[in-house]
Amino acid sequence: MESAQDDLAQFHAMTDGTYDDWQKIGKAMKPFAKALPDRLIAHLKLLRGDYGGFPVDRLEHCLQTATRAAEAGRDDEYVACALVHDIGDTLGPRNHADLAAAIVQPFVSEQNHWIVANHGIFQGYYFFHHLGLDRDLREKHRGHPYFDATEEFCRLYDQNSFDPGFKSMPLEEFEPLMRRIFEKPQRSIYVAPKPEAARQAI
Repeated sequence: MESAQDDLAQFHAMTDGTYDDWQKIGKAMKPFAKALPDRLIAHLKLLRGDYGGFPVDRLEHCLQTATRAAEAGRDDEYVACALVHDIGDTLGPRNHADLAAAIVQPFVSEQNHWIVANHGIFQGYYFFHHLGLDRDLREKHRGHPYFDATEEFCRLYDQNSFDPGFKSMPLEEFEPLMRRIFEKPQRSIYVAPKPEAARQAI
């Protein structure tokens, strides 16, 4: 039986790494990557009870946003983005959209990634002027192919999801969707592209 040490790469610097070392690292990566949905769900739970002055806590806001998107018939990928769009609030209160966008990028379409990455600026239309900021900051993106989609996301699902009386779907109901979306990356520098023939067969 192999010891735990035998499962580890043997190099101390990457310049000394071997094929066998990287096979061990790749083997360890598979279950770790597969468990990403569990870590995302656990991190969403950190938002429970964190109101930040809003009428609902940050988790409820995410659940309301995702529930509204689901009830409107949006696809799983869109709903997953709606659920995690503010997941960066705990670690990036000054750039939360950047954190969420980095998380979703390998798993979603270019459009959905752009929506998540820029929703903070577009959401600002509804409140920046109350803070002495430019509510029209989003106008710098006017003409972008995903401008209208991002404006729609904020208007229909995000800016109105602070209602204490709204009946949200519980987080548990989103778990199967989260596993479908976040277990298999569509693109990543760490994942070898599939041969053309294999892509066509899928």
